[in-house]
Amino acid sequence: MNGRVDRIDHIGVVCRDLDEAVEFYHSAYGFELRHVEVIESQGVREAMMTIGGPADGRAPYVQLLQPTRPDSAVSAWLEQRGPGVHHIAFGTDDVHMAVACLKERGIAPIFDPPGTGSRGTQVTFLHPRDCLGVLIELVAPPRKPADGATTTDSAADDASARH
Repeated sequence: MNGRVDRIDHIGVVCRDLDEAVEFYHSAYGFELRHVEVIESQGVREAMMTIGGPADGRAPYVQLLQPTRPDSAVSAWLEQRGPGVHHIAFGTDDVHMAVACLKERGIAPIFDPPGTGSRGTQVTFLHPRDCLGVLIELVAPPRKPADGATTTDSAADDASARH
């Protein structure tokens, strides 16, 4: 593991009605729903939809985000800017190492240490002031202990969340 940023993981899009947005992205572009989850800590309900790509599980996603409470950051974003692109997420094999390297370059993480995102992923965001005005998320797979089991109790497997 080296913490190198190596792909676009997803593009986060804020919406008012998650079910309506899922239907739009499916009917307009053929994107497939892979996962739906409520992330209580962030006050959002999300849907992850694949955008084709390789069959190795590294296909990029569109992450649709609907706020679940008025005090969430996504709710504030929606009220200030309306629906639309919220962030770009880059994938890495080790978010902690990626953060350490970026801090050396003067790029500040918003959450340090990184936390747990949907599907048990390890995540942090990078401040837009350090990223040419773009909110960037870093995403790494769930951590695995030596026995190979994931360290997450994530509710739904991607395949079980399909329509």
